[in-house]
Amino acid sequence: MHTYLFVDGLDVVARSDSRMAGLDPRRLLRPGGPLCPTDMPCNVDVAAQERPEPGPDRLTVRVRLRGETVIWSDLMYPGLDGTVVEEAHFRLEQYLGEVERAYAALKDQLVLPPGEER
Repeated sequence: MHTYLFVDGLDVVARSDSRMAGLDPRRLLRPGGPLCPTDMPCNVDVAAQERPEPGPDRLTVRVRLRGETVIWSDLMYPGLDGTVVEEAHFRLEQYLGEVERAYAALKDQLVLPPGEER
């Protein structure tokens, strides 16, 4: 299972490095997980090399919170107009809502062994 990260309709992972695949969404999307922004910037591995075979290469974004804006930086992929996208900005409320929505959808798909609670 892979996480797909879209910014302005573009798949950040595929456009950054086609050898990469997004990491497991249970790792990235969990409450309080690595994509949840804080005032202190942090580097988050979001994808790993998958082709031609699994490898050590990682795709990392820097996630930080500035006021009510979440900023992903250290990006490097071609935008719709062909210019390089180096940073993406998100409204905090909408960003957290999308992370929560994606996590809830993921929880609905998980099959847990008998006797385990969600």
